[in-house]
Amino acid sequence: MAITTEEIKQLRGETGVGIMDCKRALEEADGDMEKAKQALREQGMEMSEGKLNSGEGRVGAYIHHDGKVGVLVEVKCQTDFAANSDEFKDFVDALALQIAAASPEYISREEVPEEEVSEEEDIYRKQAEQEGKPEHIIDNIIEGKMNKFYGEICLLEQESVRDSDKTIEEMLGELSAQVNEEIVISRFSRFEISADSEEGEEE
Repeated sequence: MAITTEEIKQLRGETGVGIMDCKRALEEADGDMEKAKQALREQGMEMSEGKLNSGEGRVGAYIHHDGKVGVLVEVKCQTDFAANSDEFKDFVDALALQIAAASPEYISREEVPEEEVSEEEDIYRKQAEQEGKPEHIIDNIIEGKMNKFYGEICLLEQESVRDSDKTIEEMLGELSAQVNEEIVISRFSRFEISADSEEGEEE
């Protein structure tokens, strides 16, 4: 059965296990959340169950000066001490600004639907073939273009608008090391007033 992004997020939020491991466990358990948790335990995964599900973290907000772009983002951590630290608050504020400015569609590449990935890869392959690129380097070309594609649409892989030398994932890792806790960007919503917009974008 098809596993939804929301199910993967739920299992990750409840266990702290990586996205791909959560996806694999859910697929093997046919979507059964409890069976997936049990499978992760049996595989010896380090569980932080209850920690990231403890309600600690912050919700950040950003409204552009013209009132046409607004963002809400939720970032979770393990303790209120970390959530109330200046470093955590600054990161959440930077994240809200990042989402407003760079308009990501997903948090990570693991959340991008497989059909969207396949479609992009097919486009890049056809482009390379039409340009007469040798077959043995086409896969490398596709990989390079896909990395750029992910860097545009996935929040964690975007270059920071505050510091272009770092990605959001690198900033997240630095913050996690500073507060000595696991930190997860759990969801975001971006709203923009435009001629063809009817609703906000939510992740």
